[in-house]
Amino acid sequence: MNLLSEINAIIDSLDIPVETGVFSGVPPDEYVVITPLADIFEVHADNRPQAETQEARLSLFSKCNYIKRKNQIVKALLNADFTITGRRFIGFEADTNYYHFCIDCSKNYEFKGD
Repeated sequence: MNLLSEINAIIDSLDIPVETGVFSGVPPDEYVVITPLADIFEVHADNRPQAETQEARLSLFSKCNYIKRKNQIVKALLNADFTITGRRFIGFEADTNYYHFCIDCSKNYEFKGD
């Protein structure tokens, strides 16, 4: 399992349309776009990492009150052992009528070196 597949499953379980990178097609009134941010190896004495930290940004776009959905997403991520590293209101996009809110998260995974 990796960060993107876990986040996709979580957002799908909340019945929110989700895509990675950009939303293709006609966007619904509410959706999430996942942007991968980083895959980090911590420094190890033998330079052979045992784990990696994967990070992503979830951009919630909503034409209605986004706060309830934001809270649902944060709760679901925390319940799945994600670390929330940031949450911020980006703004209201007047040209599209979407509220834009971002949630940055990370999670540690065993590094298999495949």
